[in-house]
Amino acid sequence: MPAFEYEALDAGGKTKRGVVSADSQRQARRELRRLELTPVDISTPRGDRAAGGVLRKEPRVTTSQLVLATRQLAALIGAATPLEEALNAIALQMEAPGARTRFLAVRERVMEGWRFADALGEDSRSFPPLYRAVVAAGETSGDLGGVLERLATMLEKNRAMKNKAIASLIYPAALAVVAMSVVTALMIFVVPKIIEQFNAFDAQLPFLTRVVVGISDWVVNYGLFALVAFIIFGIGAWRALKEPPVKLAYDRQLLRLPVIGRLSRAVEGARFARTLATLFAGGAPLLDSITGAQRTISNAYIKERLNITVTMVSEGASLASSLRRAGELPPMLIHMVAAGERAGALPELLDKAAVQLEDEFDTASTVALRLLEPAIIIGMGGAVLVIVLSIMLPILRLNTLAAG
Repeated sequence: MPAFEYEALDAGGKTKRGVVSADSQRQARRELRRLELTPVDISTPRGDRAAGGVLRKEPRVTTSQLVLATRQLAALIGAATPLEEALNAIALQMEAPGARTRFLAVRERVMEGWRFADALGEDSRSFPPLYRAVVAAGETSGDLGGVLERLATMLEKNRAMKNKAIASLIYPAALAVVAMSVVTALMIFVVPKIIEQFNAFDAQLPFLTRVVVGISDWVVNYGLFALVAFIIFGIGAWRALKEPPVKLAYDRQLLRLPVIGRLSRAVEGARFARTLATLFAGGAPLLDSITGAQRTISNAYIKERLNITVTMVSEGASLASSLRRAGELPPMLIHMVAAGERAGALPELLDKAAVQLEDEFDTASTVALRLLEPAIIIGMGGAVLVIVLSIMLPILRLNTLAAG
């Protein structure tokens, strides 16, 4: 039965908004009057919009909206609320019309008898495969509320790590841009004007001054071409990284870098552990859980190495030995997996491993960024000092230059 959004007035004249199920708008109006509501506006059925392809034009559900909806859905289902009523409540509290439309479409599919995971599969833009796999595992195990709670926690942790990494890089990036802009402006506008004052003297300028003047001339004459070439190179590199062989080689070398490699392993290990724990605790088979967790890995080389783990587990090997054979995830994670297998508490120890890896990433990234910021400042100060010295040296030797 289609769902209609409505706006109506109650007996006290207050505006009410909600969703009513009916075969047509006329029947929807009758249902509202039965509820002692005066219809003001009734929208078109969301299911018809979805079936007609209009849903594809609506904005997809964002990560923030999905996290909030999943957490609320888990609470409602945990309180024994029927799934269709929970979806209706989630849709009504969505402020974004596109998100409301998508959740109403899912609700209609569920009311038609679809499984929740299959209904989510109709909108792959908003609900990624991993999300649907966790929901399917929860439906199979009969603990959908608990699985959704773990899923919401996983989504929140992943989003928090991503947002923290981005926020941590904003200040150093802005500082680097300002430093480069200041030095470039000095080279283009300040140095040439001041050096012109010494052209009247037929004498050789100090070595440092000549070096800075040469750099300044190069920036003035070829700086724009260099900037265009740099942009073209960046676009070319970005496109090249979309090719699997290039990305595989790049990610492999990235893991070999002293600090970045360690941080990458910590991030990927935490994401893998938390996803694996969520899927396995939700009732998914271990092999399917590993495959699902593998999809969340962004490093192509680690993802490829985990194929060894999938193969060995399918042949009967333990998860810890299979991960050890793959060899690219943090050793601490492998030890926690081995302990979890021995104790029969794999999800719990995977969660603990994820927390420890996230803490390690936070600590290492904080230290690295705290060292990077003064390094940028010192670099900018050194460049400005060299420029100032290159200008001051001829001034200090002004009498010598005039005599020459």
